[in-house]
Amino acid sequence: MTGVIGGLVMALAMLPLVGGTGLATKAGADSFTTTPADLRLPPPPKASTLYASDGTTVITTFYDQYRVDIASEDIPQVMKDAIIAAEDQRFYEHQGVDPKGVLRSLVANLAEGGVTQGASTLTMQYVRNALLYGATTPEEAREATDQTPARKLREARLALGVEKQLDKQQILTNYLNITYFGHGAYGIGAAAWVYFGKTAQEINLAEAATLAALVQSPTAYDPIAGDSAAAKTRRDYVIDQMVVTGAIDQATADKTKTKKIKTDPRAIPNSSGGATDPDWGFFADYFTQWWQQQSAFGGTPDERLNLLRRGGYKIVSTLDVGVQNAADEATAAQLGKDSPYALGSVTVEPGTGYVRNMSVNREYSTDLSDNGPNTGGPGKGTYPATTNPLLSGGGSVSGYQAGSTFKMFTMLAALDAGMTLDTTIYSPNKYKSKYYGGAGSSACGEMYCPSNDSPSMTGNQTMWSGFGKSVNTYFIQLEERVGADKAVAMAERLGITWKTTVDQTQAASAADWGSFTLGVADVTPLEMAAAYATLAADGIYATPTPVVSISDGGGTDVGFERPQAKRVISADVARAATDAARCTTGYGSAAGYCGGWSTAPGVSGTVGGPVAGKTGTTENNQAGWFVGFTPHLAVASFISDPDNPNNAVDYRSHMPTDVGARALAASWQQNPTGSFTAPTKLVGDKTGTPWTGNPGTGNGGDPGNGDPGNGDPSSGPGDPGEPTDPGEPTDPGDPSGGLDGLLRRD
Repeated sequence: MTGVIGGLVMALAMLPLVGGTGLATKAGADSFTTTPADLRLPPPPKASTLYASDGTTVITTFYDQYRVDIASEDIPQVMKDAIIAAEDQRFYEHQGVDPKGVLRSLVANLAEGGVTQGASTLTMQYVRNALLYGATTPEEAREATDQTPARKLREARLALGVEKQLDKQQILTNYLNITYFGHGAYGIGAAAWVYFGKTAQEINLAEAATLAALVQSPTAYDPIAGDSAAAKTRRDYVIDQMVVTGAIDQATADKTKTKKIKTDPRAIPNSSGGATDPDWGFFADYFTQWWQQQSAFGGTPDERLNLLRRGGYKIVSTLDVGVQNAADEATAAQLGKDSPYALGSVTVEPGTGYVRNMSVNREYSTDLSDNGPNTGGPGKGTYPATTNPLLSGGGSVSGYQAGSTFKMFTMLAALDAGMTLDTTIYSPNKYKSKYYGGAGSSACGEMYCPSNDSPSMTGNQTMWSGFGKSVNTYFIQLEERVGADKAVAMAERLGITWKTTVDQTQAASAADWGSFTLGVADVTPLEMAAAYATLAADGIYATPTPVVSISDGGGTDVGFERPQAKRVISADVARAATDAARCTTGYGSAAGYCGGWSTAPGVSGTVGGPVAGKTGTTENNQAGWFVGFTPHLAVASFISDPDNPNNAVDYRSHMPTDVGARALAASWQQNPTGSFTAPTKLVGDKTGTPWTGNPGTGNGGDPGNGDPGNGDPSSGPGDPGEPTDPGEPTDPGDPSGGLDGLLRRD
C-alpha cells in the first residue's frame, strides 16, 4: 500500500507541472525545479587506469565498480534506441519527469492494489544511480534507494534540475555510462565486454536489445547464468518496442527475433590479483603502495585509495613491457612457479628512478587457496600466487641478505675517503679481523674471521681484482681501513634502509658492524637496483618511482610531489667504482687490471654492451644475487626461499645472474648507445696491465678457455692467473654450467 500512496503523492506533486493543462504558472514551475545546494548530484565515480610506459598498454584499472566510460559519439545509435524503447519511450518529450507516465502508473497501481508499474524516466533513473554511486556512507546509499514518497519526490526534483543543466544526449550518455547491467558491469562499455567480449562501438541490434533488457532485472534476464528463455523473451519485447518507437521496421524486428542470444562472456579485468597480466601484479601492487603514500591525494592512505578508485585518472607508469617480458621469460627458463624458491628481478632507470620491471616466479593474486607445501592433495604443493610484496618490500617482507653485493658500499666509502683503485692489500684465505662477532667457520674465538670462497684468491689484490673475484678478506681489510661506519653511511646515502630489529641495532653501532661488507643485512631488490643505478648516473641518486605522469578525466596534468634526484657521491667516485665493477661482468676495466678472472664473465656477452655489476651469495648459500647496470638501466635479481630463509639455494645461485643479464640485454637492444666514462681520478698507479682489448674481453682473461690473463706482478703463490684458474669451464662453483658456462660463485 505504501507504493500506492507514494504514487498518489507523486501524481499530486507532478500536477502543477502539466503545463499544457494551464494548471501551473511559469513561476510555480521554476520554483519547483530550483535545485538547492544540498540536492546537487555528485559526479559518478570513474575508474582510474594504470598504463605501461607506452601509454596504451593497460596494466590495471582501479574502481569501486567496473565501468568503462564511453563518449556519446562512440555509443551506437542502436543502443540508444534500444534503451529508450525499453525504459522511457517519451524521453525526448518530457522534461525529466513524465506526468502522463505518473498518472498512468497511478491508475494501474490503484487498480491492482500494489505496485505493478513504475514511472521513473531515464533522467530519474540516472539521478538515483548517481546518488547511489556518489554515496560515501551506508546511510547515503540507503537514502538513494529507499522506496518512500520522500525519496521519489527528491529524485523527481533533481531530475527536473538535471534537465535544465544538461541536454538530452548528455543525459542519455551519462545514463548509459552509469546504469548496472549485471555480472559486475556498470555502464555500456563494461557490459559490452562482459557479455559479448566487444567494445560498445561493436555491438549489433540483437546485442543492444539484450543489454537494454537487462536493466529492468539483471538477474531475471541474465543470458549467461540465468534463464536463457526469459532473457530471449525480454530481448524480443525490447525489439518489438523499437518498432513502436520507429527505431526499426517490422521486417528487421522479425528477422532479429529469430536469432538466439549468443554471448561471449569475459571476466572482469583485475580478477588475477589486480593486473591484466598476472605477471604484472607485483608492479601494480607497488604502484598502489606508492599512491597511498602521496599526501597530495588525501589525508590518509584510505582516502587516497578511495580517490584512486573513483577519480578517473589516467596514469602512465614506468613499466617497460619489453624489459618485463624479457625478465619474465628468463625467469621462467630458470625456475618454475612450482618451486619454493622465489627468483625475481627489478630494474631501475639511472637518473630518473623509473622502475622498468618487477618480475618473479609467482603471480600476484588474492586467491591463495592452492599455495603452500605439498600436502598430498591434488593441485597442492605449488607456489603460484602470493600477495606479499617480494620485490619492493613492505608488510612482513623486509628483504633478503644480499651477500657480496654490499662490497660496493665499502668500496664507495673507500673511494670517497680518497683511497684509489690500485689500493693493494695482501689477502689471505682467512683473515682475523678487529671486529667482534662471527659464528662457526667465520669466527676465530671472539673475533670475526671470514674466509674466501677459494684458496686461489690468496695474494695481493686491488679494488679491481678484489671486486671482480669477490675476495672477502680483501674487503674486510678495506672496511677496517675506511671504517665500517663509513660503509654503513654510504649504503644509507644510496637509499638502503634497515628494517629488522637486528639490522637497526647493528646500524646504531655501525663502527662495530664488521660483517656489514659481506652483506648480512636484509634489503629489497628495489633498493639495490636504485643504489647501483646511482653509479650509472655518475653519482646521482633517484628515489624509485612507478609513475611518469598522471592526468585527470579532462586530460589535465595532476601535480604530485616528485622526489628530486640528488647527488650523493661525486662523479669521480662513481666512475672509479664502475670501472672496478666492470671486472665482474667480463666487460673489463678501462683503467686497471682485473686479475685474470671474475665471478660472472658471461654477462658481457649476453648484454652485448657496456655492463658492470656484482654477484653475491650469503653464508650457507641461503640467497644468491646479481646487481648490475648498463649506462641506461640497473638491475637487482635474487633467489631465496622467502618462507624458509635457511633453505640453501645451492646450485641455483647462478640463476639471478642469468635473469639480470637478460633483462639488461633487452634494454640495451632497445637503445644500444652510450658508454661508461673512464675514471681519470682515484685510479692510483694503475697497478697491472691496463685493458686494451675490445669490450667484453677486458684484461681479466677468458675463464671459458682458461686463459691465464696477463698475470699480476704483485701476486703471491696461488695467483688465479695460473692454469688452474677456477674460471675453467669445469668451475665447481656452478654445477649447472651457469650463464653460458662461465659463471663462478663468489
